[in-house]
This record gives sequence, structure tokens and C-alpha cells, in this order.
Amino acid sequence: MEPPLELVGISHKTAPIGVRECVAVSGARLAALLEQLADEADEAVVVSTCNRTEVYLVRPRRPALEIYRDHLGHYTDYAYRHRGLAALRHLFRVAAGLDSLVVGEAQILGQVKSGLFAARQAGTTGPISEQAFQTAIAAGKRARAETAIGRGATSVAYAAVDLARAVFGDLAGLRALVLGAGEMAERVLEHLAHYGAREVWGLNRTPENAEKLAGRYGGRACGMEHVAEALAWADIVIASAAAPHYVVRQSRVREVLERRTQPLFLIDIALPRNVDPAVARLPGAYLYNLDDLETVAEKNRAARAGELPRVERIVADELAGWMEWYAGHVAADRIQRLKAWIEDGLRRELEAALGGVARGEELERLVRRLSGKTAHPLIQMAKDPKLGPRLERMLEG
Repeated sequence: MEPPLELVGISHKTAPIGVRECVAVSGARLAALLEQLADEADEAVVVSTCNRTEVYLVRPRRPALEIYRDHLGHYTDYAYRHRGLAALRHLFRVAAGLDSLVVGEAQILGQVKSGLFAARQAGTTGPISEQAFQTAIAAGKRARAETAIGRGATSVAYAAVDLARAVFGDLAGLRALVLGAGEMAERVLEHLAHYGAREVWGLNRTPENAEKLAGRYGGRACGMEHVAEALAWADIVIASAAAPHYVVRQSRVREVLERRTQPLFLIDIALPRNVDPAVARLPGAYLYNLDDLETVAEKNRAARAGELPRVERIVADELAGWMEWYAGHVAADRIQRLKAWIEDGLRRELEAALGGVARGEELERLVRRLSGKTAHPLIQMAKDPKLGPRLERMLEG
């Protein structure tokens, strides 16, 4: 019995960063998208991160791929689509960290929760999506509690710092500039401090936030208006600011490079990107983005290979539990419609047979008494996974 759930999405596995940032949604844009999706399906939830944008639909009213294309752009060449159990399994694997660029990352669980919360706020969830996402979150929690998949450094922030270590070796004398003051920036600062970076600046549009965060790790901070001086000072820039436009433009980096002799390394882990991709064309500038973290991510996957079968078993276990719930949900809905169908038929027959002798509450009591006796064998049939679909066809007919 396949659940009426469909998924269409793109991820780091199917689309380059230039495509992913075009379809990424958050804030007001996410709220507007959910409002539009309310007219397209019975239920809708969107999961959008730096590495994926996925739309989950329950009983879509037209092909899900068309819905994705019309609302998120003509990028369906990069899209994957799953239906029923396959869509559910994919969601559970995402929440468990199995489908992440950095396998086992903790952030994805929070992002799945955020997608569910946004859909609740928009009023686009329902019994199937609620149960699907709640069970996915449970699978993610179990994966991290019962296996070692999430232990140690498993995040995009760590992968960025690991790349810096691959480039520079010892980070002790490194002058690092971190753009942003959110969770990702904090993780970057934490890993830089762990690996010995002592000269760190935090840069954010709200200097107080950057100062508070950088100070926690022995660094200094300034506002975005000082980006030119900060770039001139830094050996490496790790960008993770939540900004709708480029924070570091090619012209600014060109000016900085003209005044220095050493190269500038930039690692952009933001989506949308913080650093203008044209910076990569400048002599003396070395720009990396999320797509360039694949080598680091592969090393992480190899280190956690032994945990993957255990996590897959958790996913399978939660999937079986969800299907058990779904069978009960379908049976309960079928029984409710069956009772209404029987009562409606009895009401019509009694009204015709009694010629108005029994009316109002008296008629309803008679209908309920007779329907209880009549419905019992049919209710047992409704609960049967083999006979239930036959009853479904009868109710629809």
C-alpha cells in the first residue's frame, strides 16, 4: 500500500552550486512558496538547505515535476523524483544524515525540523506529512544516539576548516577572516580555534554580533564596511554569511590583491554564495565553494563507512513503523466513510419506509442503532489489507 507522497528535489549530488542557489528558498520566499503549494496539493513541506531543495507533496493535483518547475524554475534536468515508499525512505535517509555532503552532519536534522515548522506556520501540513516528518526526525535522532555516525567533526564548517588545513598545513600562524555570525560561522570559529588559529577576525553586518561571537574564540570583529581592510589583512577567508547578494565582489578583491604580494584563499560555504565567482579568475586569488568540499567529504564518508549499515537498519525500522501507522490511518478513514455511507443509505430508506413517522432525533437514533449492527462485518472488512481496497472501490462507486 503506497502512501500518496511525492518528492521532487535537487541536491549536491545532482546539481552544481549555481543551480542550487537559484532554487534555494528561505524566509519570506519560503512562506510565499508554501502559500502557492497549498493550491497544488493536499499537504506540502519544503526542505531547503545549502545542499538541497526538496518539495514533499501529498496527493498533488498535477505532476509533481511540473509543480516544481513552475514554482522553482526550469531546472528539472537536475531534479530527482520519488513516490510513495521511495519518497518516505529518502526523507528518512536525509534526516539521518546519510544523504548529506558531509555524512552524519547534525545540521540537517535541524533543517528538516525547520521545514516542518515553516509548513505548519503556513498551514500546509496534514496527517501524512506530519507523521512522515516526525518519524524522519525520530530516525535522525536514533541514528545519532545509537550509532557513531554523528560523532566527531561532521559538518560543512569542519570540512571548510579541513580544506584550509590541507592548503596551509599548520594553522597556528594563519590570519583567518570569517564572514557571518550565525551557527555556521560559530562552528568555523570553533574548528579554527581547535586547530590552533590565533589570529581571527569576524565580519558581519551587525558588528556587535560578530564581536560577541569572535570574542568567544579569542578573535576580533568589525562591520561589513571594513571588508576591504579585513581582506587585505587575511590569509584566508571563510564565508558563511546569510546575505542575498555577494558580500565580496571581484572589483574589491582585485584592489586588495594589487596592494599585497601573497595570494588570498577564499572558501565560500554560504548559499546564496557570499563571494562573486568571478573572483576565481583573478591572479593570486584561490576560490573554493561547497562543490569543492567533495574530497574532504569523501574522506569523512570513508571514516564512517562502518556505521552506515546500522543507520540504514534504523531507517528501515522507522519505515516499517510508519507503514504500520499508515495502514491504521487508512483503515480509520475508510471506516469513517463507511459509517457515513451506511447511515446515509439507512436514513434514506427509513424516511421512505416510515413516511415521516420517525423524524429528527428519533430518526437519528434509529439510524445509529441499525447502522451499528449492519456496519460491524463491513468494518472488519475495512481493516483487512486485502479486502479493504475492494470496499474502497465500493465506497467510491
